[in-house]
Amino acid sequence: MNESSLVLRHDDGGVCTLTLNRPAKLNALTPALFVQLRDHVDAIAADESVGCVVLTGAGRSFCAGNDLGGIASGDRAPTPHFQAETIDAIEALPQPVVAKVRGHCFTGGLELALGCDLIVAARSAQFGDTHGQWGLVAVWGMTVRLPERVGLAAAKELMYTARRIGGEEAAAIGLVNRAVDDDELDAAVDELTAAVVANSWDTSRFDKALLADHRTMSRAEALANERSAPYGRPRDMAERLGGR
Repeated sequence: MNESSLVLRHDDGGVCTLTLNRPAKLNALTPALFVQLRDHVDAIAADESVGCVVLTGAGRSFCAGNDLGGIASGDRAPTPHFQAETIDAIEALPQPVVAKVRGHCFTGGLELALGCDLIVAARSAQFGDTHGQWGLVAVWGMTVRLPERVGLAAAKELMYTARRIGGEEAAAIGLVNRAVDDDELDAAVDELTAAVVANSWDTSRFDKALLADHRTMSRAEALANERSAPYGRPRDMAERLGGR
């Protein structure tokens, strides 16, 4: 790995870990970081050797949000909606994606985490949507994905007040799947990802695709879609059944 990179990739046993690598800046997001992140995401999407993805941050924070200095100085991404489309690409990855969150997870960082399938957090982690504090408006998906996680009423409170909440409260309202003691975070995510990659990777991919299909279908359409087995059967089904 190139330690000068803004996003690091490490693969081990079918689990690919992407690490935001601006620890001195609490992994604040810049256009250049998003370009590197997008390159990794696009590569992982086509990588059959990856069964699960972890997104995390170097140092003591997941991500403190968008780099406000960059906004003020006029830094621009390659295209007008590049950041939002990158989060869309994370959400659309065929593999399950786990956000591992310690420290700050604010605004743009929260939007990154919301693009993941699962979120595991340290109890001391801090979550918040601070758009209102800075006179900004969400354009990366916050108004869609946050209510999907926590419900409309809870999302409104977090968005209108810019209130920060800890890992325990985030778990209680469904923002994260699990909050664990800080010194147990790495082990908890390792255990979770090991369980994912121990199962059929095709089953996980097909489940994820079917769940995504349901968002654009009526309930009846989604039920019919599932019954039609649109993605076929897992390639390892016979092998796994034969091993019973």
